[in-house]
Amino acid sequence: MILEGLVTTTSDDGGPHLAPMGPRADIPLTTLLFRPFPTSTTYRNLLAHGEGVFHLTDDVRVIARSAVGRLTEVPATRAAERVNGFVLVDACRAFEFVVRSVDDSTQRINLATEIVKTHELRPFLGFNRAKHAVLEAAILATRMHLIPANEIEAEFRKLRIIVDKTAGPNEDEAMTFLEAYFAEMKLNQPGS
Repeated sequence: MILEGLVTTTSDDGGPHLAPMGPRADIPLTTLLFRPFPTSTTYRNLLAHGEGVFHLTDDVRVIARSAVGRLTEVPATRAAERVNGFVLVDACRAFEFVVRSVDDSTQRINLATEIVKTHELRPFLGFNRAKHAVLEAAILATRMHLIPANEIEAEFRKLRIIVDKTAGPNEDEAMTFLEAYFAEMKLNQPGS
């Protein structure tokens, strides 16, 4: 199963780096398989340090902004307990992990990890339809180089209807942000 969440890794300067990731997870959550691109900061950090923290959160604002590289600062963190890393204090759950193997023989790197500490930070309120819609919109926004803009735009219109029907203020804020991001990127595409 793929879990959508956020991963913190340690940057070269010793500070936290945050990125959205969807690792494959086993049940009962003892391992995670990350598949970053070799050009990503997350990959470089995991290769250099061999550990990090994966977070499950229901705050789609952070997921949306980090997905498109527009998170202005990493949310509040505290030190991890079993790895040299950072735990997001407002996440629902956090999983400290260590990298056990690296397979770089394909376009997407396979980093097999073992979870060494689990944190229950706050209750997971769950995902309503609006949170799911924002998550899908965030993923679409990262695929503008793969999917024609008119197809993404059509999906955004469908997702906006769901957000309008079921969102709270956080989900509406996240969707509005993604719509503005998409409009900006669409204007900057060649041929626009």
